[in-house]
Amino acid sequence: MLFKQLFDEKSCTYTYLIADLDSKNAIFIDPVDTNLDIYIALLKEHSLTLKYSLETHVHADHITASGMLRQQLDCKTGVGSLCGAETADIQIQDGDIFQISQHEHIKAIETPGHTLGSVSFLWRDRIFSGDALLINGCGRTDFQGGDAGKLYDSITQRIFTLQDDTLVYPGHDYNGHWVSNIRQERTTNSRLANNNREQFIDIMDNLNLPQPKLIDLAVPANRYCGTDPETANQAATQQTDKVEPMQKHLTAQDLTAQAKQYITEIDVAKVKSTIDLNAICLIDIREQSEVDEGCIDNAHLIPRGVLEFKIDALEAIKDKSDTILLYCRSGGRSALAAKALQDMGYSNVLSMAGGYEAWKQHA
Repeated sequence: MLFKQLFDEKSCTYTYLIADLDSKNAIFIDPVDTNLDIYIALLKEHSLTLKYSLETHVHADHITASGMLRQQLDCKTGVGSLCGAETADIQIQDGDIFQISQHEHIKAIETPGHTLGSVSFLWRDRIFSGDALLINGCGRTDFQGGDAGKLYDSITQRIFTLQDDTLVYPGHDYNGHWVSNIRQERTTNSRLANNNREQFIDIMDNLNLPQPKLIDLAVPANRYCGTDPETANQAATQQTDKVEPMQKHLTAQDLTAQAKQYITEIDVAKVKSTIDLNAICLIDIREQSEVDEGCIDNAHLIPRGVLEFKIDALEAIKDKSDTILLYCRSGGRSALAAKALQDMGYSNVLSMAGGYEAWKQHA
């Protein structure tokens, strides 16, 4: 086996390469776009075939290289199913297994809290914890559906139940640390050791950190695996046909179908005939390039990538029981976004079936 820990100095991000030198299959975890050439050179050096490029979450401080790796190397991308990355080939679920070779695999463990859809990956005696658990710290919980209580539960009930000597490889480090282990973090982590759940929540609620500098760019881009929306959607459609039939991983289409079981969809005809759009909060969750082609009057533009952490600041919403109508291009993203807002406590969220394309056709 080959294991490499790579470091991006600008974002202080760790990327991990795990490869089987017999089968020549490889997996990347949390690759960074500016290091694409390094990754490709490393794969060529060892004659490796990249099978998966996996994300621990949708990052806010850098843009992922997963989409570009998919374009150039024909690998599959994987992101947590609650992250809203609809163009990822695999919507990762708790317990999903990613086979590297006949005898080597990585297991996904849902660890929400830093973001709603954060996951960690377990391989042999190593946990790749993303931003859930850092060395002597943890990820912030104040955007993208973050929840301090959920993060405490994820760490204490999932990660800290691993063997004491399990190695902890984080998604970031800002102090020159490379690796820790479960026992060390359980007993010395400044935010977790000797603090109960309520104390931890109080710590996290009072961090008062500035927003990551790249958040408005990185989060929307990473919802498309780091590539432009059109390219990402085309690649995802092509890759969906290549997923092995025995795999249980959900595709973007599967996830959308699931979301529609839990949200209220309303067709364009009903919107135009029965809803006073001036009396509700209408939100266009498309990207700016799509909005430039036309939009519905009085709609608030909040791209899907930043919806969860900008919705609370929208003055048009006075209470979480207010009516919210979401629309995208064709209705898929808005269904997923409606489910995400429901999970955040918004109780009256609607998704417009068919999206803006249907609106244009219904004269």
